[in-house]
Amino acid sequence: MTSTGQSVTETAEVRRSLPRVVLASLVGATIEWYDFFLYSAAAALVFNTVFFPASDPIVGTMLALGTYALGFVARPVGGIVFGHFGDKVGRKQLLMVSLIMMGVATVGIGLLPTYAQVGIWAPLMLVTLRLVQGFAVGGEWGGAVLLVAEYGTAKGRGFWTSWPQVGVPAGNLLAAGVLAVLAGVQDEADFEAWGWRIPFLLSAVLVLVGYWIRQSVAETPVFVEAQRRAAERAQQTERAPGIEAVRRHPRGLLLGMGLRLGENVTYYIITAFSLVYATEIVGLPRSVILNAVLVGAAVQVGMLPVWGALSDRFGRRPVLAIGALGSAVWGFGFFQLLETGATVNVVIAMVVGLVLHGAMSGPEAAFISEMFTTPVRYSASSIAYQLSSILAGSVAPIIALELFRRTGSATAIALYLLGTCAVSLVAIAVARENKGRTFEEIDAEYEANAAKRGAAA
Repeated sequence: MTSTGQSVTETAEVRRSLPRVVLASLVGATIEWYDFFLYSAAAALVFNTVFFPASDPIVGTMLALGTYALGFVARPVGGIVFGHFGDKVGRKQLLMVSLIMMGVATVGIGLLPTYAQVGIWAPLMLVTLRLVQGFAVGGEWGGAVLLVAEYGTAKGRGFWTSWPQVGVPAGNLLAAGVLAVLAGVQDEADFEAWGWRIPFLLSAVLVLVGYWIRQSVAETPVFVEAQRRAAERAQQTERAPGIEAVRRHPRGLLLGMGLRLGENVTYYIITAFSLVYATEIVGLPRSVILNAVLVGAAVQVGMLPVWGALSDRFGRRPVLAIGALGSAVWGFGFFQLLETGATVNVVIAMVVGLVLHGAMSGPEAAFISEMFTTPVRYSASSIAYQLSSILAGSVAPIIALELFRRTGSATAIALYLLGTCAVSLVAIAVARENKGRTFEEIDAEYEANAAKRGAAA
């Protein structure tokens, strides 16, 4: 708190800076997720033949999705490394590094030779660059969210932190849009020969724009204040914030991961596996499912801030529960609509699925960041968010494909969705509601409780 009793995040100067901070987080997040999702779409549509040719198309697709999953394996590592330095030197500087790293990896993928040209070296280089992508995006989420959360007011934190979350569907929208345009103007031979490279090379321009916008943003006032207080106490910031996060907040980490399980599996079943299911199993043209993803992502972009604002009014937990319960049920209708092959039904399946998912994703950033204290918030939030991705989004398309291969039915996939969303519902029910509380209050409560535990010991 300031000397006047006003939260450091609620001064007039900070409020004036907030729109610029939100824009910087949104644009940067959109670009990084564009790069990340571009790979997942390409893995489902073209990488199985360009980098993993095989006599069985399902085997080629499984191999391509395997490299897609590797990006998720690298995300927790990126979250830990970026979180460590983000808690020590600041949120902004690490966001700049992650943006550049992602851009270099994505452009590199667009320049790779194919399997037909260099053999096994092609997939090996692809895997390496995918790992760099995962490492970079692992540090992006925590920094982008905290940049806004620690600038914004406690009263409107759900709304403001939903905007970096918009970067996820906005990046997907941008990636699907570019691919849909190419699919519309190219035949499949040209797309597989060279057209797929264009969206990856376009990342170079986008990264330059994002870097320019983020450069104008100052460090968050909450982090600066925390460093000042530590200096007054003749202390330094945590030497290993990741370890401190596990020691201080084990319950918050587990609950954050539990929340993320259903949300993450739902998203990647809808946006990644559906591309494989619609094209290779239902037999729809690529343009139909890509356009459906495009429409669904556009609607979700508009709905995420709405869900975030509703969480400010009614609480994080009720809104998150609506999303988890709705997604659990909708999984059954989602695949039934895809199987009809009708364009309208495919679009409805995608839109409803992503709107319900948005009820989990919109308030998620505020909900997770409010679980942790300032000195370790970047590390803890990143660990909770990214570590769960290994068990959730990374393997979701592969598990879904294997379930279909074994059963020949999408019902098993819908049950898989139901089970993961049930785990999220339990986490939501157990977690504490922190709506409306300042980070200073959260920090002070933790320190007071820690002092009581120390005195009792």
